Amino acid sequence: MPFCASCFFMQICALEEEESTSKNQRNYWLQDCVLSLSPTNDLMVIANEQKAVFLVSKWKQSDKGKEEMQYAVGWSGCLSVEEGECVSSVLCIPLASQKRSSTGRPDWTCIVVGFTSGYVRFYTESGVLLLAQLLNEDPVLQLKCRTYEIPRHPGVTEQNEELSILYPAAIVTIDGFSLFQSLRACRNQVARAAASGNENVQPPPLAYKKWGLQDVDTIVDHASVGIMTLSPFDQMKTASNIGGYNAAIKNSPPAMSQYVTVGSNPFTGFFFALEVCTSWLTLEPATPLAVRFGIPDSRRHGEKICLSPCNTLAAVTDDFGRVILLDVTRGLAIRMWKGYRDAEVGWIQTVEDLHERETEKIDYSPFGNAQCPSRVAQFLVIYAPRRGILEVWSTQQGPRVGAFNVGKHCRLLYPGYKIMGLNNVTSQGWQPQTYQICLVDPVSGSVKTVHVPFHFALSDKKSERAKDMHLVKKLNALLKAKTSDLGSILTSERVPLSSLTNITQTLMDNLEKQELECVDEGLLQFCANKLKLLHLYEIVSKLNSQSIQEDTTPSDNDLAKLLRLEEKDFHRLQTLLEKYKKENAQTAVQFADEDDVLSVKMFLEYLECEKDAINVKNMEDNECVTLGSFFFWKCLCGESSTEEMCHALESAGFSPQILLSLLLNLWLSREKDILEKPDSTSCLHTMLSLLSKMKVAIDESWDTQSVSPWWQQMRTACIQSENNAAALLSAYVGHSVTAQIIDSVTEKKFSQIVVGSDTESWEALSLDAEYWKLLLKQLEDCLILQTLLHSKVSKKTMRVSSLQSEPLGRLSVKKLLEGGKGGIADTVAKWVFKQGFNPLVLNLAQHRNNTDNTEESEEMPTNIFLEEPEIDEDLETILELLQLAYQQFPCSLEVDVLHAHCCWEYVVQWNKDPEEACFLIRSIDHLRCIINAHVQHGIALMMWNTFIVKRLSSATYLMDKVGKAPKDRLCRRDVGMSDTAMTAFLGCCSDLLQTLLEADVSSDEMQAPVLDTEDAWMSVEGPVSIVELALEQKRIHYPLVEHQFVLCTVLYAIMRFSLKSVKPLSLFDSKGKNAFFKDLTSIQLLPSGDMDPNVLSIRQQFLLKVVSAAVQMLCSQKAKEASEEELFPFEKARNWPTLAVDLAQYLQISEDVVKMHYVCELYSYGMDHLGEEAFLQVSDKEVLASQLLILAGQRLAFALLQIQTKEGMELFARLPPTLCTWLKAMDPQELQNVQVPIATTAKLVNRVIEHLPENHGQYSLALNLIEAVEAISS
Repeated sequence: MPFCASCFFMQICALEEEESTSKNQRNYWLQDCVLSLSPTNDLMVIANEQKAVFLVSKWKQSDKGKEEMQYAVGWSGCLSVEEGECVSSVLCIPLASQKRSSTGRPDWTCIVVGFTSGYVRFYTESGVLLLAQLLNEDPVLQLKCRTYEIPRHPGVTEQNEELSILYPAAIVTIDGFSLFQSLRACRNQVARAAASGNENVQPPPLAYKKWGLQDVDTIVDHASVGIMTLSPFDQMKTASNIGGYNAAIKNSPPAMSQYVTVGSNPFTGFFFALEVCTSWLTLEPATPLAVRFGIPDSRRHGEKICLSPCNTLAAVTDDFGRVILLDVTRGLAIRMWKGYRDAEVGWIQTVEDLHERETEKIDYSPFGNAQCPSRVAQFLVIYAPRRGILEVWSTQQGPRVGAFNVGKHCRLLYPGYKIMGLNNVTSQGWQPQTYQICLVDPVSGSVKTVHVPFHFALSDKKSERAKDMHLVKKLNALLKAKTSDLGSILTSERVPLSSLTNITQTLMDNLEKQELECVDEGLLQFCANKLKLLHLYEIVSKLNSQSIQEDTTPSDNDLAKLLRLEEKDFHRLQTLLEKYKKENAQTAVQFADEDDVLSVKMFLEYLECEKDAINVKNMEDNECVTLGSFFFWKCLCGESSTEEMCHALESAGFSPQILLSLLLNLWLSREKDILEKPDSTSCLHTMLSLLSKMKVAIDESWDTQSVSPWWQQMRTACIQSENNAAALLSAYVGHSVTAQIIDSVTEKKFSQIVVGSDTESWEALSLDAEYWKLLLKQLEDCLILQTLLHSKVSKKTMRVSSLQSEPLGRLSVKKLLEGGKGGIADTVAKWVFKQGFNPLVLNLAQHRNNTDNTEESEEMPTNIFLEEPEIDEDLETILELLQLAYQQFPCSLEVDVLHAHCCWEYVVQWNKDPEEACFLIRSIDHLRCIINAHVQHGIALMMWNTFIVKRLSSATYLMDKVGKAPKDRLCRRDVGMSDTAMTAFLGCCSDLLQTLLEADVSSDEMQAPVLDTEDAWMSVEGPVSIVELALEQKRIHYPLVEHQFVLCTVLYAIMRFSLKSVKPLSLFDSKGKNAFFKDLTSIQLLPSGDMDPNVLSIRQQFLLKVVSAAVQMLCSQKAKEASEEELFPFEKARNWPTLAVDLAQYLQISEDVVKMHYVCELYSYGMDHLGEEAFLQVSDKEVLASQLLILAGQRLAFALLQIQTKEGMELFARLPPTLCTWLKAMDPQELQNVQVPIATTAKLVNRVIEHLPENHGQYSLALNLIEAVEAISS
């Protein structure tokens, strides 16, 4: 199975290589990665440091044209969560299905990843985190798994499934059953959470055991042998060694779990743990476990250990370049291989085939009879990377039975487990297709498996006897199998048709000459059937090769009469087809020109004879198209005789129903070619007329008041087809032929009753004709809708999200009928989301549809697409198609219904990727476009409950916890989005609640809409539409929504201006806090009466901070010459000072205080022209004037004292002493902008004097100040 090695390397390692790096060095990348392949071959994981790639297997066509399994990227990304942690070990564990229909089969694959931080995390195939647990604070060294195996002998202990995790000084084992159930539960919770928008997944507890390994220097790898029970002798021997000859023993031997470790001192350690109570997943201390015995070798350091499938042997590699074979039961080294430095090892277990033993005459084994169980052989596979060789050895003392040159940069993968979740019942049914061992070659980009025949275990190094006997057995089995030589010849692609016919005819003649008793009747019938098919193939090929003289191409009038259409209706049909063909040009399916060429081999495989009839076998759709193309394509192109072809097929024994099915499959699949050949429609009419006249095509008992199965078959095919133009044309042809037959039948009836009367003007009515009319209307609607979905806006510079790049599915009448009442609007909403244009486009198209006035469209803004003003040419096409769709679907695509579905589509897509804040903004835009307040109210409330409230709750508590605008990392961790996206999210929450409040007020003034459906689509079935759900929503509690709106605005202000030292919940009392995030339709206890002065003080400080930040932002934007909407497109021209005043009213703060602070801030930043406008809004102008007097004094103090010019000092000396003292007390540093002209300051002082009464304490000071300012300016 191939895979792209270089692509994975770039995604995983992301290393910058120097140009001088050699090719061999680049091939070492796989050695640096952590690698795991699922035993079912369907998932591979490659990880390096923090990054990982999940590869899924898919059937694809290779460069040579063959179908083969390839690995493609299913998910890639960064797995690390904690700072500095890296991936240290990976396992891909397939989990068994719990469904009855697929018992024992794999359902899905869990990826288990161990990290250097000590965390073990479990993921789905798509990279979704299911479970994360910290079992030990040391790095994870190795993950290993054991799955259920049926014991081979009655005395063998049944092993439980488990996942073992090795740490530098501990082993943690997790019970397999508990893990299986927990992973399934987590996966179900994640699926439900994704559907509901809830991200809080509570993982179920896992049963585990934790052992602290003692008396060992270092441990680098381990093997969990499983539960073992000692024999009475071994029990007494062990008790004597530990406790002396007086030691007491139990009546029954205890069950122990055996673990074998490799490392240093001892080189190999054996541990035996008695069964203890399990713990739950908390970070608990390990239970001490001392080494029982080991293989001491102070100089040797073990590197890897690999346990055999039967749990009796283990292969160990060391730093001396040795591979040592251990007897796990006795704790002995029984064999050693030298010269295998950096080796990788694995095992292959081969089971004897009992069918081969049945034919064996001489067997030297005492178990060599069919009644004994199958024998099992084990082979050790050693990969030596330094030599680039893969060797297979027979164990325990057997020879090398195979060697392969494979390259020096490969990786040998031996999982040692199969499917988790099986038991002694489910594992006996379906045998999983799992591999035992495989080799990954990064150079060739391939995965190779190793298979060893059983007979290699019976031979020595120089004997060929066992191999020969194995081949003889297979040869005998092949010779005894009943095979047909004629069948083999007929399946050959090299034998020509004439030879096949002659061979079959000769064999048939010889069989007929034999005596009746000796003739094989089955073979004789087989020959007759094949000969009949060969003759048919020859006839059809001959007809296809005979070109007939083409008649003149039918005119439009001829086609209109043929289809029984008026001239204007026919031209409308042509227009619709032209638009469809234009928009469908880039997405249409293309077929090869040789599709109508069918080999004899495939022809015989597709068909079968049964008595005198010919039937078509169960085939794939493309095979049906190929067979139909062989029969009918030349006829549809007008290049072959339709009458002769129908006659030949009918004479051969085809039923008209089969021929109709093949014809429709061909017609509906080659839509692009059909639209290029207008005369093919008349050919189809001829073909359908001939098929309808065949025997048993139309039941003789059929009358005009019943439905014919013949026409129902054709209508069903049109309903299911996704090629709408071909389906519409075939429906017109079917309707025309039906009417023609009905007219013929009716004419015969009336000719017997009324002789000589004028019946030409009569139109015969029938049930089938009515069904055809209904289907024609549905197909026309579907065609127009499909044309709209194929239209698109060129997006040359606009950034497109990956969610918007996903292709739209093709439509069919069946899909629309099963999509529910909102299915049509939902389909268009998906297209609107994919295009990403402004909601005004939908309103503009509706306006044109209502007024039929195209001039008014020029008054609309040109930039209605996302930052794309130059695409107005495409806009006209879009508007025309939208207008046409509105005319076809006046109810389903009513503008409010469409905006509601677009709103919901955008928010659903935003929920998939919260980073795309523009999706949520556009969703709010569509919501605001909904005219009917009842619909708007319901949609807004559903958005809030489904997608918004939980994320908003997380954001609120996070911001209250940190007391400021949180940083990006915290936002991603707690809310699931970046800080920028969260700012936009909070602004949208505020807009959503404001829209909900307005809709609640407006709903009292209008009626709820009546949802209708077009007559042609009254029979739709499926889910309830979004609009119907919206109208079922309860009315909100207005004060509660207003209360929640205030919180959202506060949160948005904190994030928007990056405010610090602000805890949003501190602005509310206990009643206010408890009312947040409750059901908006419920009655909650809200704050009332006088508020705590401390809370009021905090509220006032917050509002003043907001105003100061807003003025600062305004000043910075003017300095950068950038508009607010350019910097923050989600701002929507929000007036923060006005908003602060509105908040002050709700928060029981004096509005004048906020307004005065706003005026002072404007003057502080030197924006006096804005300050003069805001001055007029303040009620208490006297207090404001006294505040501005201080500000004017600060400006004058800076001009006289800070600059310290000669003229300034002389002027300062001439000022009154009182004014001098007062100016010296001023602090110009409190001003945000001191570079203000004196003339501007003079205006400020004049305004102050205007609003200060003469008896004010600072009035005289103000007079002196204005004299000083005038002196400076002069």
